[in-house]
Amino acid sequence: MVVAVLLGSVRSERMGDRAAKWVAAELEKRGHEAVLVDAAVLKLPMLDKMWKEIKKDTSAKHEKLHEKLAPLAKLYARVDGFCVVSAEYNHSIPPGLTNLIDYFLEEYFFRPSAIVCYSATPFGGVRAAMQLRVLLAEVGMPTIPTLQAVPAIDKSLSEDGVALTQELAEKSGKFFDEFDWYMRAMKAERAKGLPY
Repeated sequence: MVVAVLLGSVRSERMGDRAAKWVAAELEKRGHEAVLVDAAVLKLPMLDKMWKEIKKDTSAKHEKLHEKLAPLAKLYARVDGFCVVSAEYNHSIPPGLTNLIDYFLEEYFFRPSAIVCYSATPFGGVRAAMQLRVLLAEVGMPTIPTLQAVPAIDKSLSEDGVALTQELAEKSGKFFDEFDWYMRAMKAERAKGLPY
């Protein structure tokens, strides 16, 4: 399977890259291709027009944005699932993540998403994950039932994305097993045709 790992925090001292590295390594252990999509690297402007509008615009106004989004559109066309790595800002979704997601729509349809949420607190970002579930379902990539929370991320993952707790090292298998199942199931159904 091909998985886009969406990392939405754009803060200079963020810790989400630890979680993204861990996710990519876990997916690759299972034989998947994990491709990081990092909002901090992309530096997308606040949404004015979606990709479906920008790709039709031949003016110089959106040339640089087109260059950033076209490779994402190609990637999204071949992915089987999206693993969304989200911090929690003020009990909510980071604005960089929402902005990253909002540029596309049809590209997400009938592909599952899995949420890895994190924070510096014992709650592990689950309050943001609850709101994220609503957004992901609305754009057409429903989330799997299990969440993977990473509490106290600075103590749970090394800078290289290595699990430092038994919880992450040994008990995260259910999350990835479930994501595998949903990706396989939805890929098989997409091959048969879409409901509209």
